[in-house]
Amino acid sequence: MKYDYLIVGSGLYGAVFAYEMKKRGKKCLVIDKRKHIGGNIYCEDVDGIHVHKYGAHIFHTSNKKVWDYINQFAEFNNYINSPIAKYKDELYNLPFNMNTFSKMWGISTPKEAQEMIKNQIADLNITEPKNLEEQALSLVGKDVYEKLIKGYTEKQWGRDCKELPSFIIKRLPLRFTYDNNYFNDRYQGIPIGGYTKIIEKMLEGTPVELGISYKEFLAKNGKIFDKVLYTGMIDEYYDYKLGVLEYRSVRFEEERIEEENYQGNAVVNYTEREVPYTRVIEHKHFEFGTQPFTIISREYSSEWKKGDEPYYPINNEKNNALYEEYKALAEQENDVIFGGRLGNYKYYDMDKVIEAALNKVDEIGA
Repeated sequence: MKYDYLIVGSGLYGAVFAYEMKKRGKKCLVIDKRKHIGGNIYCEDVDGIHVHKYGAHIFHTSNKKVWDYINQFAEFNNYINSPIAKYKDELYNLPFNMNTFSKMWGISTPKEAQEMIKNQIADLNITEPKNLEEQALSLVGKDVYEKLIKGYTEKQWGRDCKELPSFIIKRLPLRFTYDNNYFNDRYQGIPIGGYTKIIEKMLEGTPVELGISYKEFLAKNGKIFDKVLYTGMIDEYYDYKLGVLEYRSVRFEEERIEEENYQGNAVVNYTEREVPYTRVIEHKHFEFGTQPFTIISREYSSEWKKGDEPYYPINNEKNNALYEEYKALAEQENDVIFGGRLGNYKYYDMDKVIEAALNKVDEIGA
Protein backbone atom coordinates (compact mmCIF):
# COMPACT_ATOMS: atom_id res chain seq x y z
CA MET A 1 0.00 0.00 0.00
CA LYS A 2 1.29 3.45 -0.93
CA TYR A 3 -0.02 6.48 0.98
CA ASP A 4 -0.27 10.12 -0.02
CA TYR A 5 0.51 11.19 3.56
CA LEU A 6 2.15 9.62 6.55
CA ILE A 7 0.83 11.58 9.52
CA VAL A 8 3.16 11.39 12.50
CA GLY A 9 1.11 12.06 15.63
CA SER A 10 -2.59 11.44 16.30
CA GLY A 11 -3.20 14.61 18.29
CA LEU A 12 -5.66 17.30 17.27
CA TYR A 13 -3.51 18.77 14.47
CA GLY A 14 -2.77 15.39 12.90
CA ALA A 15 -6.38 14.22 13.25
CA VAL A 16 -7.86 17.35 11.63
CA PHE A 17 -5.32 17.08 8.81
CA ALA A 18 -6.15 13.38 8.28
CA TYR A 19 -9.89 14.04 8.29
CA GLU A 20 -9.63 16.88 5.76
CA MET A 21 -7.24 15.01 3.46
CA LYS A 22 -9.46 11.92 3.49
CA LYS A 23 -12.39 14.14 2.42
CA ARG A 24 -10.23 15.27 -0.49
CA GLY A 25 -9.60 11.68 -1.58
CA LYS A 26 -6.07 11.37 -0.19
CA LYS A 27 -4.84 8.14 1.34
CA CYS A 28 -3.39 8.76 4.81
CA LEU A 29 -1.75 6.58 7.43
CA VAL A 30 -1.50 7.87 11.00
CA ILE A 31 1.21 6.66 13.38
CA ASP A 32 1.82 7.55 17.01
CA LYS A 33 4.56 6.51 19.43
CA ARG A 34 2.02 6.44 22.27
CA LYS A 35 -0.30 3.47 22.73
CA HIS A 36 -3.40 5.63 22.25
CA ILE A 37 -4.76 8.27 19.86
CA GLY A 38 -5.49 11.87 20.78
CA GLY A 39 -2.13 13.24 21.85
CA ASN A 40 -2.41 15.43 24.93
CA ILE A 41 -6.20 15.74 24.71
CA TYR A 42 -6.63 12.00 25.26
CA CYS A 43 -9.28 11.17 27.86
CA GLU A 44 -9.50 7.79 29.56
CA ASP A 45 -12.95 6.55 30.58
CA VAL A 46 -12.71 5.34 34.17
CA ASP A 47 -16.13 4.04 35.24
CA GLY A 48 -17.85 6.93 33.50
CA ILE A 49 -15.43 9.69 34.52
CA HIS A 50 -13.45 11.01 31.56
CA VAL A 51 -9.97 11.58 32.96
CA HIS A 52 -7.88 14.21 31.14
CA LYS A 53 -4.65 12.18 31.23
CA TYR A 54 -2.36 15.04 30.23
CA GLY A 55 -3.89 17.92 32.16
CA ALA A 56 -7.11 19.88 31.98
CA HIS A 57 -8.30 20.75 28.48
CA ILE A 58 -11.14 23.25 28.28
CA PHE A 59 -12.25 24.17 24.79
CA HIS A 60 -12.76 27.88 24.24
CA THR A 61 -12.77 30.08 21.16
CA SER A 62 -14.17 33.26 19.67
CA ASN A 63 -13.83 31.82 16.17
CA LYS A 64 -17.30 30.69 15.09
CA LYS A 65 -15.90 28.75 12.13
CA VAL A 66 -13.73 26.67 14.49
CA TRP A 67 -16.59 26.25 16.99
CA ASP A 68 -18.94 25.00 14.26
CA TYR A 69 -16.19 22.71 12.95
CA ILE A 70 -15.48 20.97 16.28
CA ASN A 71 -19.22 20.63 16.98
CA GLN A 72 -19.49 18.23 14.01
CA PHE A 73 -17.71 15.65 16.13
CA ALA A 74 -19.21 16.12 19.60
CA GLU A 75 -21.90 17.85 21.56
CA PHE A 76 -20.41 20.30 24.06
CA ASN A 77 -21.77 21.04 27.51
CA ASN A 78 -21.92 24.49 29.11
CA TYR A 79 -18.93 24.10 31.44
CA ILE A 80 -17.40 27.46 32.42
CA ASN A 81 -13.80 27.50 33.61
CA SER A 82 -13.74 29.19 37.05
CA PRO A 83 -10.57 28.02 38.81
CA ILE A 84 -9.89 28.54 42.51
CA ALA A 85 -6.51 29.54 43.95
CA LYS A 86 -5.58 28.18 47.37
CA TYR A 87 -2.96 30.05 49.42
CA LYS A 88 -2.44 28.52 52.87
CA ASP A 89 -6.03 28.38 54.21
CA GLU A 90 -7.29 31.18 51.97
CA LEU A 91 -9.32 30.60 48.80
CA TYR A 92 -9.46 33.11 45.94
CA ASN A 93 -11.26 33.27 42.62
CA LEU A 94 -9.34 33.34 39.35
CA PRO A 95 -8.84 35.23 37.11
CA PHE A 96 -8.07 38.26 39.32
CA ASN A 97 -11.45 39.95 39.62
CA MET A 98 -13.63 41.77 42.14
CA ASN A 99 -14.34 38.52 44.01
CA THR A 100 -10.56 38.09 44.43
CA PHE A 101 -10.00 41.67 45.57
CA SER A 102 -13.03 41.70 47.88
CA LYS A 103 -11.79 38.57 49.66
CA MET A 104 -8.21 39.84 49.85
CA TRP A 105 -8.89 43.38 51.10
CA GLY A 106 -12.46 43.43 52.39
CA ILE A 107 -13.49 46.01 49.79
CA SER A 108 -16.53 45.99 47.52
CA THR A 109 -16.17 48.55 44.70
CA PRO A 110 -13.95 48.67 41.61
CA LYS A 111 -12.72 52.10 42.65
CA GLU A 112 -11.46 50.77 46.01
CA ALA A 113 -9.71 47.86 44.31
CA GLN A 114 -8.06 50.10 41.73
CA GLU A 115 -6.88 52.50 44.45
CA MET A 116 -5.44 49.64 46.51
CA ILE A 117 -3.45 48.28 43.54
CA LYS A 118 -2.37 51.75 42.43
CA ASN A 119 -1.05 52.61 45.91
CA GLN A 120 0.84 49.33 46.23
CA ILE A 121 2.48 49.82 42.83
CA ALA A 122 3.41 53.43 43.65
CA ASP A 123 5.13 52.40 46.89
CA LEU A 124 7.44 50.02 45.00
CA ASN A 125 9.05 52.68 42.75
CA ILE A 126 9.75 50.18 39.94
CA THR A 127 10.39 52.04 36.69
CA GLU A 128 12.22 49.46 34.53
CA PRO A 129 11.37 45.89 35.63
CA LYS A 130 14.56 43.79 35.52
CA ASN A 131 12.97 40.39 36.14
CA LEU A 132 9.63 38.60 36.40
CA GLU A 133 9.17 39.56 40.05
CA GLU A 134 9.54 43.28 39.36
CA GLN A 135 7.36 43.01 36.25
CA ALA A 136 4.53 41.31 38.18
CA LEU A 137 4.81 43.68 41.16
CA SER A 138 4.62 46.68 38.84
CA LEU A 139 1.39 45.31 37.34
CA VAL A 140 -0.58 43.99 40.33
CA GLY A 141 1.13 45.16 43.53
CA LYS A 142 2.52 43.22 46.48
CA ASP A 143 -0.50 41.31 47.88
CA VAL A 144 -1.72 39.69 44.66
CA TYR A 145 1.85 38.91 43.62
CA GLU A 146 2.93 37.29 46.90
CA LYS A 147 -0.22 35.24 47.45
CA LEU A 148 -1.27 34.25 43.95
CA ILE A 149 1.67 34.59 41.54
CA LYS A 150 5.06 34.12 43.18
CA GLY A 151 4.90 30.53 44.50
CA TYR A 152 2.87 29.17 41.59
CA THR A 153 5.21 30.69 38.99
CA GLU A 154 8.33 29.44 40.78
CA LYS A 155 6.91 25.92 40.83
CA GLN A 156 5.93 26.14 37.17
CA TRP A 157 9.37 27.27 36.04
CA GLY A 158 11.52 25.66 38.73
CA ARG A 159 13.28 28.98 39.36
CA ASP A 160 13.05 31.98 41.64
CA CYS A 161 10.98 34.79 40.12
CA LYS A 162 14.00 37.10 40.38
CA GLU A 163 15.87 34.73 38.03
CA LEU A 164 13.11 34.68 35.41
CA PRO A 165 13.00 37.25 32.59
CA SER A 166 10.33 39.95 32.80
CA PHE A 167 8.91 39.17 29.33
CA ILE A 168 7.30 35.94 30.62
CA ILE A 169 4.62 38.13 32.20
CA LYS A 170 3.93 40.85 29.68
CA ARG A 171 0.58 41.57 31.23
CA LEU A 172 -1.60 40.26 34.03
CA PRO A 173 -5.30 40.80 33.33
CA LEU A 174 -7.12 42.52 36.17
CA ARG A 175 -10.89 42.36 35.92
CA PHE A 176 -12.83 44.93 37.90
CA THR A 177 -16.13 43.04 37.69
CA TYR A 178 -17.50 40.13 39.72
CA ASP A 179 -16.87 37.65 36.92
CA ASN A 180 -15.14 34.29 37.57
CA ASN A 181 -15.26 33.09 33.95
CA TYR A 182 -11.58 32.58 33.18
CA PHE A 183 -11.95 32.99 29.42
CA ASN A 184 -13.36 35.93 27.53
CA ASP A 185 -14.19 33.80 24.50
CA ARG A 186 -17.70 33.63 23.07
CA TYR A 187 -17.80 29.80 22.96
CA GLN A 188 -16.70 27.45 25.72
CA GLY A 189 -17.36 23.94 26.98
CA ILE A 190 -16.25 20.34 27.36
CA PRO A 191 -17.23 17.63 24.84
CA ILE A 192 -19.77 15.29 26.39
CA GLY A 193 -18.05 11.93 26.54
CA GLY A 194 -14.53 13.37 26.45
CA TYR A 195 -12.07 14.38 23.73
CA THR A 196 -11.00 10.90 22.62
CA LYS A 197 -14.36 10.41 20.86
CA ILE A 198 -13.67 13.50 18.73
CA ILE A 199 -10.36 12.09 17.54
CA GLU A 200 -11.96 8.67 16.90
CA LYS A 201 -14.55 10.31 14.63
CA MET A 202 -11.91 12.35 12.80
CA LEU A 203 -9.81 9.24 12.17
CA GLU A 204 -12.73 6.99 11.16
CA GLY A 205 -11.73 5.09 8.03
CA THR A 206 -8.06 6.12 8.28
CA PRO A 207 -5.58 3.38 9.26
CA VAL A 208 -3.74 4.06 12.53
CA GLU A 209 -0.64 2.33 13.90
CA LEU A 210 0.14 2.95 17.57
CA GLY A 211 3.22 2.41 19.71
CA ILE A 212 5.70 3.18 16.93
CA SER A 213 7.97 6.17 16.35
CA TYR A 214 8.64 7.76 12.97
CA LYS A 215 12.15 6.30 12.78
CA GLU A 216 10.96 2.83 13.79
CA PHE A 217 8.25 3.02 11.13
CA LEU A 218 10.76 3.99 8.44
CA ALA A 219 13.14 1.20 9.43
CA LYS A 220 10.30 -1.34 9.31
CA ASN A 221 8.40 -0.17 6.21
CA GLY A 222 10.62 2.09 4.12
CA LYS A 223 9.15 5.11 2.34
CA ILE A 224 5.62 3.91 1.53
CA PHE A 225 4.28 7.47 1.37
CA ASP A 226 4.71 10.56 -0.77
CA LYS A 227 4.68 13.20 1.98
CA VAL A 228 4.92 13.47 5.76
CA LEU A 229 2.99 15.60 8.21
CA TYR A 230 5.26 15.63 11.26
CA THR A 231 3.79 16.82 14.56
CA GLY A 232 6.62 15.62 16.79
CA MET A 233 9.53 17.71 18.06
CA ILE A 234 11.22 19.48 15.17
CA ASP A 235 14.70 19.18 16.76
CA GLU A 236 14.20 15.44 17.28
CA TYR A 237 13.35 15.05 13.58
CA TYR A 238 16.79 16.48 12.78
CA ASP A 239 18.51 14.37 15.47
CA TYR A 240 19.13 17.52 17.55
CA LYS A 241 21.97 18.41 15.19
CA LEU A 242 21.68 22.16 15.85
CA GLY A 243 21.02 21.74 19.58
CA VAL A 244 18.16 20.79 21.90
CA LEU A 245 15.05 22.98 22.25
CA GLU A 246 13.98 23.29 25.89
CA TYR A 247 10.60 22.55 27.45
CA ARG A 248 8.95 22.32 30.82
CA SER A 249 7.41 18.96 31.57
CA VAL A 250 4.58 17.90 33.88
CA ARG A 251 4.17 14.78 36.01
CA PHE A 252 0.65 13.64 36.93
CA GLU A 253 -0.20 11.77 40.10
CA GLU A 254 -3.66 10.25 39.77
CA GLU A 255 -5.77 9.10 42.71
CA ARG A 256 -9.21 7.54 43.04
CA ILE A 257 -11.02 8.73 46.17
CA GLU A 258 -14.09 6.97 47.49
CA GLU A 259 -16.11 10.10 48.10
CA GLU A 260 -18.50 11.93 45.83
CA ASN A 261 -16.91 15.36 45.84
CA TYR A 262 -13.29 16.03 46.83
CA GLN A 263 -12.70 19.75 46.23
CA GLY A 264 -15.94 21.17 44.82
CA ASN A 265 -14.32 22.49 41.65
CA ALA A 266 -12.62 21.06 38.57
CA VAL A 267 -9.45 23.13 38.96
CA VAL A 268 -7.77 24.30 42.18
CA ASN A 269 -4.36 26.00 41.94
CA TYR A 270 -2.00 25.73 44.91
CA THR A 271 -0.04 28.96 44.94
CA GLU A 272 2.29 28.33 47.90
CA ARG A 273 5.84 27.41 46.98
CA GLU A 274 5.86 24.86 49.82
CA VAL A 275 3.07 22.73 48.29
CA PRO A 276 4.94 20.63 45.70
CA TYR A 277 2.18 20.40 43.09
CA THR A 278 0.83 23.33 41.07
CA ARG A 279 -2.80 22.28 40.89
CA VAL A 280 -5.33 19.54 41.51
CA ILE A 281 -7.83 18.57 38.82
CA GLU A 282 -11.06 16.82 39.82
CA HIS A 283 -12.16 15.42 36.47
CA LYS A 284 -15.82 14.62 37.13
CA HIS A 285 -16.68 18.32 37.50
CA PHE A 286 -15.89 18.96 33.81
CA GLU A 287 -19.02 16.98 32.93
CA PHE A 288 -21.01 17.56 36.13
CA GLY A 289 -20.57 13.91 37.16
CA THR A 290 -22.64 12.34 39.94
CA GLN A 291 -20.61 9.16 40.50
CA PRO A 292 -20.27 8.07 44.16
CA PHE A 293 -16.45 8.26 43.81
CA THR A 294 -14.06 10.77 42.25
CA ILE A 295 -10.68 10.88 40.48
CA ILE A 296 -8.14 13.64 41.00
CA SER A 297 -4.81 14.43 39.36
CA ARG A 298 -2.06 16.38 41.07
CA GLU A 299 0.23 18.19 38.64
CA TYR A 300 3.95 18.57 39.31
CA SER A 301 5.92 20.86 37.02
CA SER A 302 9.44 19.62 36.22
CA GLU A 303 12.55 20.23 34.16
CA TRP A 304 12.37 18.48 30.80
CA LYS A 305 15.09 16.16 29.55
CA LYS A 306 15.24 13.95 26.48
CA GLY A 307 12.82 11.07 26.90
CA ASP A 308 10.34 13.07 29.00
CA GLU A 309 7.04 14.33 27.64
CA PRO A 310 7.51 17.91 26.40
CA TYR A 311 4.64 20.20 27.42
CA TYR A 312 5.50 23.89 27.44
CA PRO A 313 8.11 25.30 25.06
CA ILE A 314 10.44 27.75 26.81
CA ASN A 315 10.08 30.55 24.29
CA ASN A 316 12.96 32.69 25.49
CA GLU A 317 15.44 34.44 23.20
CA LYS A 318 17.91 31.54 23.08
CA ASN A 319 15.32 28.86 22.25
CA ASN A 320 13.43 31.01 19.75
CA ALA A 321 16.70 31.71 17.89
CA LEU A 322 17.46 27.97 17.79
CA TYR A 323 13.93 27.21 16.57
CA GLU A 324 14.39 29.71 13.71
CA GLU A 325 17.46 27.71 12.62
CA TYR A 326 15.43 24.50 12.59
CA LYS A 327 12.60 26.28 10.81
CA ALA A 328 15.04 27.33 8.07
CA LEU A 329 15.96 23.65 7.61
CA ALA A 330 12.28 22.69 7.55
CA GLU A 331 11.54 25.23 4.82
CA GLN A 332 14.00 23.44 2.54
CA GLU A 333 12.00 20.19 2.80
CA ASN A 334 9.79 19.44 -0.17
CA ASP A 335 7.98 16.42 1.24
CA VAL A 336 7.74 17.16 4.97
CA ILE A 337 5.26 19.50 6.68
CA PHE A 338 5.82 20.42 10.32
CA GLY A 339 2.73 21.22 12.38
CA GLY A 340 1.29 21.45 15.86
CA ARG A 341 2.77 22.49 19.18
CA LEU A 342 5.99 20.45 18.91
CA GLY A 343 6.51 20.87 15.18
CA ASN A 344 6.17 24.64 15.47
CA TYR A 345 7.73 24.98 18.97
CA LYS A 346 4.78 27.04 20.08
CA TYR A 347 2.12 26.72 22.76
CA TYR A 348 -1.27 26.48 21.02
CA ASP A 349 -4.76 26.52 22.49
CA MET A 350 -6.96 23.85 20.92
CA ASP A 351 -8.92 26.26 18.73
CA LYS A 352 -5.66 27.64 17.30
CA VAL A 353 -4.47 24.08 16.56
CA ILE A 354 -7.62 23.42 14.53
CA GLU A 355 -7.34 26.76 12.75
CA ALA A 356 -3.67 26.13 11.89
CA ALA A 357 -4.41 22.62 10.57
CA LEU A 358 -7.32 23.86 8.42
CA ASN A 359 -5.18 26.71 7.08
CA LYS A 360 -2.40 24.26 6.19
CA VAL A 361 -4.86 22.03 4.30
CA ASP A 362 -6.16 25.09 2.41
CA GLU A 363 -2.60 26.16 1.63
CA ILE A 364 -1.76 22.73 0.20
CA GLY A 365 -5.02 22.54 -1.75
CA ALA A 366 -6.47 19.36 -3.21
